[in-house]
Amino acid sequence: MKNQYLQAGQIVNTHGIRGEVKIVPWCDSPEFLCKFGTLYIDQKPVRVLSSRVHKQNVLAMLEGVDNVDAAMLLKGKEVWIDRDDATLPEGRHFIADLIGLEVRDAESGAVLGSVAEVLTPPAHEVYVVKGGEHEYMIPAVDAFLAETNVEGGYIRVRLIEGLESDV
Repeated sequence: MKNQYLQAGQIVNTHGIRGEVKIVPWCDSPEFLCKFGTLYIDQKPVRVLSSRVHKQNVLAMLEGVDNVDAAMLLKGKEVWIDRDDATLPEGRHFIADLIGLEVRDAESGAVLGSVAEVLTPPAHEVYVVKGGEHEYMIPAVDAFLAETNVEGGYIRVRLIEGLESDV
């Protein structure tokens, strides 16, 4: 079952004296996080009065946080989003929904394992698939991904030599 709320970042500091907070986004981009009118902190909705990107972080004014002392109380807290508030481009998925999916060989149908981790280097995501004594590092690009079916609980991949390593 998909989680309704997803981790989206962490408040790491204050900014200025009016209560603005600095959020390190855990999303594809800080611009994505700026699209949300409500964030969730400590499982409570907090209205975003304004937000902007600053040096790959998000600076946000939150309702009820109007001075540096109030902002300081939020330092270290995680911010969450409601998945119903998010629109993803076609073919994109939340990383949280990929973790645990069964991974199958597109040709043979053999189960290779499940997605244990999703790495996010600059070029493209890489799925770390673990199964038994084997581990696969599969680039999340069309050449390797035959089908991603989150609702069905699986990903079908095309393997090439060199993707497998012994654990």
